[in-house]
Amino acid sequence: MRLYQTDPLFPAVESFFVDHLRRSCGASPRTLASYRESLRLFFAYVEKKRAIQVDQLRLAELDAELVIDFLEHLEHGRHNCIATRNNRLAALRSFFAHALRRCPEHAGHLARILALPAKRHVLSPPRYLDPPAIRALLRALDRQTVAGRRDYALLLFLFNTGARISEAIAVHSGDLFSGPNPVVQLHGKGGKSRICPLWPATVAALKAQRPATAPASDEPVFQNARGQALSRHGAYFILRRDAVAAHRIDPAAPEKVWPHLFRHSCGVALLQAGVDLTVIRDQLGHVSVATTGRYATSNLKLKQAALKAFWAASGLSSPRSPRRRPGSHLVEFLRSN
Repeated sequence: MRLYQTDPLFPAVESFFVDHLRRSCGASPRTLASYRESLRLFFAYVEKKRAIQVDQLRLAELDAELVIDFLEHLEHGRHNCIATRNNRLAALRSFFAHALRRCPEHAGHLARILALPAKRHVLSPPRYLDPPAIRALLRALDRQTVAGRRDYALLLFLFNTGARISEAIAVHSGDLFSGPNPVVQLHGKGGKSRICPLWPATVAALKAQRPATAPASDEPVFQNARGQALSRHGAYFILRRDAVAAHRIDPAAPEKVWPHLFRHSCGVALLQAGVDLTVIRDQLGHVSVATTGRYATSNLKLKQAALKAFWAASGLSSPRSPRRRPGSHLVEFLRSN
């Protein structure tokens, strides 16, 4: 433990999370968890690559080449997308900028890490499911079982609200408000909350999970087999399992789904229904309407309808003249000769 006392790496890690992120920046628990995971993955990679124990790492040994190798490992070894790679890099740059403020004597190699650019990539249009595919998934679920009713309520809730999976699994009974217009309060990124209306079918599915009991206000709406709040990994597992089973029963059901796919599907369905982009932005909890606009670029039906309306409004199409039919006297002349 002598290294911990002499080398500035580990004190910098502690002050980064305790003093910088939590006290100075007021980072949310999710941001802290994301940054903590980024550093954990980085230190684990360095430990394996350099064949040394993590408690023997030194700040002077963490250079730009090592960070680049780690990013390549994320992309090609762990098969992370470019966006995830860039998010990990942002977390590392934030940490090394904090280390530079504490240890200016290491400015040479730390500056090279801070100068590493994010990797450019083409932003692909969001994937989504059409309503028939959603219905095929829901039809395949066995609602005679407790797990089947839970899965049905979860899928319908995700498609109804467009909630992030972290928002869905954080919903408690106290966040549901019944009445003529039932709604749910979702707690999103940065401590922001929003209200989303619920379909009557969604309300009925939520109640059907535990019809015989009146849940407490702090009881999670979506629970695992042990009665605890469903985890992110649990939700991913449930959706993957249900999609495979549904595809065996009905080929129209998608074979592979994930929670965010239902969020995109909700946004596209609202857009196809003619809902304004600003309303969809509020429903999904986007900060900017530009993010919501990605759904318009991904939907071919909307583009075809817009192009058809544009062509009709342009006035360039020439009116079709009625087809000329031969008169009866001409027909009689042709038949007689």
